[in-house]
Amino acid sequence: MTPDEMLDYCLAMPGAYLDHPFGPEHSAVRLKTPTMDKGRIFAEVFTLKGVDVVTLRCDAEAALVYRDMYPGVVARGYHCPPAEAQYANTMPLDGDVPPAHLLEMANESYDFILAKLPKYRQAEIVALDRA
Repeated sequence: MTPDEMLDYCLAMPGAYLDHPFGPEHSAVRLKTPTMDKGRIFAEVFTLKGVDVVTLRCDAEAALVYRDMYPGVVARGYHCPPAEAQYANTMPLDGDVPPAHLLEMANESYDFILAKLPKYRQAEIVALDRA
């Protein structure tokens, strides 16, 4: 999977938009509603040591499961603060993780961040999906 394919997939989700909070070479996909000032990151696509990677969020238990499924491939969230690193995984986009599984994890990341929003914000996102 290419970085553009991952970004396109994530950006097609309701409320998703592209941001570059860590510099132009580091793409972050955030989730927000029209009434929010700033969204929450659910996917990051960047190059790490010459390899295109993605960082996706999930609950801590799922993060460990993915690391066990792909030992040495899926790692704790790169550059995430220690308190958040347990909720994020960074993995290459080079095929070590099958594309279908990457997309499944992207969906899970989106749902994980959506669930963190207040109920009224979640309703705004649902309304965007129906528009």
